[in-house]
Amino acid sequence: MSAALALGDDALVLSHRLGEWAGHAPVLEEEVALANIALDLLGQARVLLSLVGDEDELAYLREERAFRNLQLVEQPNGDFAHTIARQLYFSVYQHLLYERLASGDGEFAGLAAKAVKEVAYHRDHAEQWVLRLGDGTEESHPRMQSGLDTLWRFTGEMFQPVEGLDSPESGVDWQALESSWLAAVTGVVERATLTLPAGPRSGGWAAGAGRQGLHTEPFGRMIAEMQHLHRSHPGASW
Repeated sequence: MSAALALGDDALVLSHRLGEWAGHAPVLEEEVALANIALDLLGQARVLLSLVGDEDELAYLREERAFRNLQLVEQPNGDFAHTIARQLYFSVYQHLLYERLASGDGEFAGLAAKAVKEVAYHRDHAEQWVLRLGDGTEESHPRMQSGLDTLWRFTGEMFQPVEGLDSPESGVDWQALESSWLAAVTGVVERATLTLPAGPRSGGWAAGAGRQGLHTEPFGRMIAEMQHLHRSHPGASW
């Protein structure tokens, strides 16, 4: 498995999920914010997938089992609080990962150095919304807690070493990365008057096979929608 393919698929799939909020976000400002984050991720995906092959073919012509994204990023948006929970878990992970890649001597150092500032914004956006919803109203607090609880079981997979990012040159110590992520997420959750989920984040029963091409049921429907136009009109150009 190529590290570029794994990281590119993460960005591509989450970009599509966030794009599904177009026309449905709770306020206009969030419509713009989520669209901008989706575009940032799409830009990352294009660069990463182009390191592997033709970006359009990789995005639109692969079958479900050929995608190597984390199962976390493919989860349905749910309500706004669930989307924010997914954003918190992933953006903190991606920000910490890109910081380490940028400081290393690996092939992704340049890309990570350019992307780390926009990823820092994604993280800040998610953290601010967790605080706002968690320490908000009698309605928002349980919704935010539900989002954190529902998606918790998908977080363990993020720290399974990715082939190509498991050497000292990459700058990534996966165990240290997980510790930093857990500390950061715990701090945000506690400040938001929420409770860190207590269930397992890994184990034989838990999610964690997206990197091997095994995906959850909603992913198949998402891929069919994402690829429909390209497959219906092969070779078409704008």
